[in-house]
Amino acid sequence: MRQLPLALGVAREPGFDDFVVGGHGATLAALQGHQMPGAPLFLYGPAGSGKTHLLRALAGRVAGQGGRCGWFEPATPLPWVFDAGWSLVVIDGAERLDAARQHAAFVLFIEAASHAVQVAAAGRLPPAELPLRDDLRSRLAWGLVLGLAPLPEAAARAVFEAEATRRGMALPPEVVDYVLTRLDRNLGALMALLARLDGFSLAQRRAVTVPLLKKMLADEPDPV
Repeated sequence: MRQLPLALGVAREPGFDDFVVGGHGATLAALQGHQMPGAPLFLYGPAGSGKTHLLRALAGRVAGQGGRCGWFEPATPLPWVFDAGWSLVVIDGAERLDAARQHAAFVLFIEAASHAVQVAAAGRLPPAELPLRDDLRSRLAWGLVLGLAPLPEAAARAVFEAEATRRGMALPPEVVDYVLTRLDRNLGALMALLARLDGFSLAQRRAVTVPLLKKMLADEPDPV
C-alpha cells in the first residue's frame, strides 16, 4: 500500500488538466463533478486508456485539499491495512487481484463505507465481467461506473508530444511518426518509452533522432 499525501514521483503527477479528453468529455465531467465522499467510482477500459492517469488525478485533487489516500494494486504486499484518516481509497488493476487481495479489497470497502471514505477503483472490464468474487464485484458495480476507450492516433500524438515538452525533450516529427506508426500506442507504453528515451539520450549525450531511438530499442528491448 502507498499513502499519497503528495505527488508520487519527482515529475509532476498526472492531473485532470493534462488528461487528453478525446471522446471522454462526459466521463471526465462526471468524475470531476462527483461529490466525495459518495458512492464508489469505477473506471474500466483497455490498457492505455487513461484509467490510472485519472485515478492519480483524483488522488492528487484529494492531496491538494489536504487529504490522504491509500493506493492498492495487485503488487501491493499484504496485509492491506485501512487508515481511518484517509479521504480516498484507490484500488487499481482490479481484474488482476488474486483471492487473498480480493478478500482484502472487500474488507477495505466495508471499512471505507463505515468511515465515510471514498473508494475509487479501475479495471479492464466492467465490474459485472470481472473475474472476482461476487460480493466484491457487486460493490465495484454499486456506484458510478465510467468507461474509457483507447486514444485515437491524433490524441496519442498530442499526449506524447506534451509529455516530451514537459520533460524538456526536443522531438523531431520523424521520431514521433516512427513511434506512433511502428510501436505500441498504448498510453502507458508511450510514457514508459519516452522516459527511457529521455534517459538514453542523456546518457549518450546525443539529440533524440530515429537512429538513436532504434539503437535504444536494439540495446534495451521494451518490456511492455
